[in-house]
Amino acid sequence: MKRIAQIARLVPERREEYLTLHREVWPGVEAALRAAHISNYSIFIQDDMLFAYYEYHGDDFDADLATIKADPESQRWWTFTDPCQEPWPQSPTGSRWLDLPEIWHLSDESGA
Repeated sequence: MKRIAQIARLVPERREEYLTLHREVWPGVEAALRAAHISNYSIFIQDDMLFAYYEYHGDDFDADLATIKADPESQRWWTFTDPCQEPWPQSPTGSRWLDLPEIWHLSDESGA
């Protein structure tokens, strides 16, 4: 399992729009994420910072992300959410989200 954490900026004047969209994420968007072996996806907010966390349980991360990018329902969803976000300054070109490096993880294993 791979854990992914990301940050992006929220456009302050679009805060309520973004929050409203995420109160009822479209079922097709959620289905595309699940089909791409993504689970435990959460987005947190503090002021104008968005923090996302999800877990990937597949075998080909890049291919699974490509299926989400090709999904028409996800593409339509992004026409609403993308204008609410600004790229983090170090985000890769074409992305609003910046992946964060994992530096520590408390395992669920008891060690027994």
